Amino acid sequence: MVAAREQLPMNNRRLDVLIRGAAKPIKGELGYWTFGYKDQVLHCITDEKHNRMRLICPVAEMKDVQEPQLLRCMQANFDSALDARYCVYKEQLWSAFIHPLAELTDHSFLSALDQVATLAHNFGGSYSSGALVFRGWE
Repeated sequence: MVAAREQLPMNNRRLDVLIRGAAKPIKGELGYWTFGYKDQVLHCITDEKHNRMRLICPVAEMKDVQEPQLLRCMQANFDSALDARYCVYKEQLWSAFIHPLAELTDHSFLSALDQVATLAHNFGGSYSSGALVFRGWE
């Protein structure tokens, strides 16, 4: 049996390389980046001291979100948002992926980029972060 290749703990320097390889244009510095990805504006915020990483994308102003849309977001968080989630912060609806920084793999981060951007794009439509929908115990 072949063991999976171990990866060193994720840090801001490696995240910077991953972001610069996947996105353009990029503003910011180690620990806080703003960049374009798949026609969306994403922000990546890290705290190495507390081992946290947030990847977020604005979706809509809450004043423009109707109650049925918000309820659908909550359902999507269970069945179609996968690893990304809809959330609310400061009167804004966001698409977000939150993870411990050191344990994050390159593959997981690149997947999170796709999921966060896709979830924001699909608000008001499929409310999906990708092709898979979790059907649970139907």
